[in-house]
Amino acid sequence: MDIQGKHVLILGGYGLVGRAVAREMLPHHPARLVIASLRKFEAEEAVAQLQAEFPDSPTQILPAWGDVFLRVEWQREDTLPRKAVLANPETRRQLVDDILGSLNDEILEASLLYQLITGTWGNLGGLPAHIVVDCMNTATVVAYQDVYTTARHLKGQMEKPQAEVDWRDEVERLLASLYIPQLVRHVQILHAAMKRAGTQAYIKVGTSGTGGMGLNIPYTHGEEKPSRVLMSKAAVAGAQTLLTFLMARTPDGPTVVKEIKPTAMIGWKQIGYGPIKRHGKPYALYDCPPDQAVDATNPANLVREGPFGQQQEGTLEAVYINTGENGLFAAGEYAMITALGQMESVTAEEIAQNVVLEILGGNTGKDVVAALDAATMGPTYRAAYLREAALNRLHQLEAEYGESVAFEILGPPRLSKLLFEAFLLKQAYGTLDKALEPTPEEAAATLEALVTTDAGLRQKIISIGIPILLADGKRLLRGPVIKADTADQGWVDLTPANLAHWQTRLRRLLEEIHQQSSGDTSSRYDRIYPAAREWQPHDLTLRVGELVAWVLNTEERGFRFKR
Repeated sequence: MDIQGKHVLILGGYGLVGRAVAREMLPHHPARLVIASLRKFEAEEAVAQLQAEFPDSPTQILPAWGDVFLRVEWQREDTLPRKAVLANPETRRQLVDDILGSLNDEILEASLLYQLITGTWGNLGGLPAHIVVDCMNTATVVAYQDVYTTARHLKGQMEKPQAEVDWRDEVERLLASLYIPQLVRHVQILHAAMKRAGTQAYIKVGTSGTGGMGLNIPYTHGEEKPSRVLMSKAAVAGAQTLLTFLMARTPDGPTVVKEIKPTAMIGWKQIGYGPIKRHGKPYALYDCPPDQAVDATNPANLVREGPFGQQQEGTLEAVYINTGENGLFAAGEYAMITALGQMESVTAEEIAQNVVLEILGGNTGKDVVAALDAATMGPTYRAAYLREAALNRLHQLEAEYGESVAFEILGPPRLSKLLFEAFLLKQAYGTLDKALEPTPEEAAATLEALVTTDAGLRQKIISIGIPILLADGKRLLRGPVIKADTADQGWVDLTPANLAHWQTRLRRLLEEIHQQSSGDTSSRYDRIYPAAREWQPHDLTLRVGELVAWVLNTEERGFRFKR
């Protein structure tokens, strides 16, 4: 696709890769480039640098900031907001609900991620992003919340008297740190926002979690090997890749969905001399002369932190190389980690070139989604051929024992509802055209009489948790379990309004059968319904499973996008 004139959003735009992508984008003259980062000063610094590097660019370059895993109202310019959100019982409970509750418009529209993509945040003026390049290290953000440390803390709390522990607080903090629910909600919001925004392309710059190394990676901050936290990071990264893979198979979303996954250390941003900082704070200088040595055999002297050493004036300063997300490395550390056989290295500019080439339609061979498409096994000719054999045997047994409609094991309940409604229409009328003859009121009365007189049929429906709403829309036949809250979600609905909806469906299907059975005999049509596939437009037998599959494909757009 063309980048010129488009609105581009770079998530993680302050980082090494994000800035490289921005530099690679600007020569293609997007109308607007939004640089989003966690902190306000980072976004503004990146924008100022890009404006200085591209003074004649026609592109409007804007900063945006905040934690995209949180609501807009919780963002703070001066500090990272997550700690404050977790400390406040009210916001913590809302966060847990935002992560684990059903996604609704209120949660969606309150999300910073949603507002950035749809252009409703801050000074973005309601202009949505046509292209989203996601350079955030989402796996690190999620996995480094470290559920293992939370679990150890809980274990310690369990040893205390119950009255001394605020268990609601403890449980909510645990729930807020769960990896997969956070990732799932993040991708749900991401996808929903891009659909509403009309986003045309989404490119994820992912991670392997280990810089391309295996479970033997030696860089684990003293954790056990293999490291649970590092493996969690890789697991979250892999989960996000597969969710991106599924997003690429979903209609009505971005046309272009890709992921570039570097598997080496990304370097570098800067080389220099100065204060050495960790998490934004410089190392304080300490000294411990030999005459002040402590007894190494005394456990009290071996605690991880304590009042040891003498603080000196100033802070630690040294020659460093800034590797972006990985922080500052000494020359020795950089030489070690990039050596042949270790993590080695890839540059941010190479990654950015691949990102932009893929957006433009180039084939870099580095798109992980395309690789998964090529490597995964899809439907096969043999399985399709043998499908008829399986159906033939099923129909033979049905002729002996009665038709088999739905068990509510496949799920969700709506599928069983549709199958049984189609089955009732078949029982009452037999063919598609006959089901169109009665008025909706007459059809509702006929189907209600059917479930009233046929106890066996009625029992098969309600026993699997699917209730039956009778024609008056007020009376409900049910068993001990109902698996859906509304008729649309999973009740067999015998009201005239629903029967009118079914007749609308059947008219559309009949028109499709007629169109596909006359005139064009090419491979143009899928011919989902057997009457069209078998070139028998007069065989209008109501086939339950085939009819509901047609509904899912055409009405609900729940079809297979890639084959």
